[in-house]
Amino acid sequence: MPSPKDRPPFILSSADVPEKSGKYPNSDEPLAPARAIGRAAGLLRIGLHVQRVAPGQRVSWPHAEEDEEEFVYVLDGEIDAWVDGELHRMSAGDLAAFPAGTGICHTFLNNGSHEATLLVGGEARKPDSRIFYPLHPQRKADMPWSNWWDGAPARPQGPHDGKPDALRDGAASFK
Repeated sequence: MPSPKDRPPFILSSADVPEKSGKYPNSDEPLAPARAIGRAAGLLRIGLHVQRVAPGQRVSWPHAEEDEEEFVYVLDGEIDAWVDGELHRMSAGDLAAFPAGTGICHTFLNNGSHEATLLVGGEARKPDSRIFYPLHPQRKADMPWSNWWDGAPARPQGPHDGKPDALRDGAASFK
């Protein structure tokens, strides 16, 4: 059997893919770090990431995509799915799927005491793709106007503010 070094480039270990953290422009909040395993394996039409979410972190700001389907599969731990202002607890083996164009706003928050690991996937960014951030309208100024989804379907929103407990309770404060 060939050694791992002799494998073709589309077979890889996620541990060999660099983990990168991000944040939104004009925000100091560090978002959960991710490994872009799909891109590293050569996928161009599908985005696929392994994302570690520490207690008190979130994956993104709540958002909805007009043209891109997305999913989150919980590999390990527990995570709260924030969907249209309501929290839904998910654990290893659970899947959340977000069809394009529905206006379903979502993010994932770790309000627990242990790290969660997610497999996050969806269609790769399309040039004309548009996105909506219902709780962060200031995001519109940070992106090309053509990428803001003004016509997102109106959906009832629950009372939750989209922040992990640690951000809301003052344990950490970010713009």
